Amino acid sequence: MKIATFNINGIKARIDALPAWLDEAKPDVVLLQEIKSVDETFPREIFEDRGYNVETHGQKSFNGVAILSKLTLEDVSRGLPGDNSDEQARWIEATVVGDAQAVRICGLYLPNGNPVTFDGDGAPERSGKYGYKLDWMQRLHARAVTLLAEEMPTLMAGDYNIIPQAEDAAKPKAWEKDALFLPESRAAFRRILNLGFTDAFRARTQGPGHYSFWDYQAGAWERNNGIRIDHFLLSPACADLLTDCQIDSAVRGRDKPSDHVPVWVELAA
Repeated sequence: MKIATFNINGIKARIDALPAWLDEAKPDVVLLQEIKSVDETFPREIFEDRGYNVETHGQKSFNGVAILSKLTLEDVSRGLPGDNSDEQARWIEATVVGDAQAVRICGLYLPNGNPVTFDGDGAPERSGKYGYKLDWMQRLHARAVTLLAEEMPTLMAGDYNIIPQAEDAAKPKAWEKDALFLPESRAAFRRILNLGFTDAFRARTQGPGHYSFWDYQAGAWERNNGIRIDHFLLSPACADLLTDCQIDSAVRGRDKPSDHVPVWVELAA
């Protein structure tokens, strides 16, 4: 089973590039972020014609997540539990039924958290967009605990907006005051990992120089000034099924690219 995550930064902008990549890469399941479309206007026919079942959790102009799956989807749910007042479309999950194993898949678009306000001592304040990011990560931690207790092979994948380690940025110094790399953000990410999840990419590939995002500005792609913020976290039962994890970095150099590229895993499921 090949499962990919891809922040497409707008389905309208990627209306040609995304189908082209699907035809080439042939993933069984794709978790999309930043579709920037309400459910009713998502161009599902393009993907259904390719054999994908389509489930969306959309929002006008912002955010939005989706699942494309050539395999059967069951028990689809939308919205991260823990805050009924949260209207941002950032979480979708379902059970995908493979040939040998069912897997619970969770697609997420974690809040960016910028701008960050710092107090007089230079410490980040837990308020505004940064406070929302940290609160969302607390809810993610709670959901992760529940998923682990169900003992089904589970993965949580998407744009985490977290740079886990200095080696995950070409220029880590440039991110020291950014919500993606602040110690509190990284600690919240580690708390989830420490529940027993595996960072699929780092389970297969070590060392610096591996990125999933390059800004559109200042020639970031041409200079390889990137960061790795798109992650697959696998439960122990899911990590046992892992056979590969790769970043399709070449997609960033194509016509009308997203600022993110696809990351994918292969599971023996």
